[in-house]
Amino acid sequence: MRRVWTLPVLLLVVGGAAGGNPFEAAVTLGVFVLLAGVMSPLAFPRSIGAVEAQRRSAVDGRPVVFWRPGCAFWLRLRLRLRLRLGHRARRMYWVDIWRDGEGAALVRAADGGDETVPTVLVAGRVYTNPDPARVRELVTPAG
Repeated sequence: MRRVWTLPVLLLVVGGAAGGNPFEAAVTLGVFVLLAGVMSPLAFPRSIGAVEAQRRSAVDGRPVVFWRPGCAFWLRLRLRLRLRLGHRARRMYWVDIWRDGEGAALVRAADGGDETVPTVLVAGRVYTNPDPARVRELVTPAG
């Protein structure tokens, strides 16, 4: 749990250490607070376990997205999905591989031993760091 907060706390420390005149320091701190918020676990979707996500996906066909906080590639996917799909993006099953060992093992098995995220599993197929447009295609109108 500690490592998911490392980057946000580091961003706050760096932003708080900004010097110069008070206005510049306040603006710098504001930017770093915003970045820390975006990179904190609070900004990420609710995560479930890999086993439960796969079970649910088998029933309704929704994609399972494996992610970890602080990953720029996953953040890019999430932001684009959120912009294009709105609340439907939340209907996918999200597995934080730093919190779920089975999810991390599945990603390592699919990615040749690496924990490359985002990794998307849908209908038994694995997509490593897929294009957000491809993931949008995988999300059915009902899911």
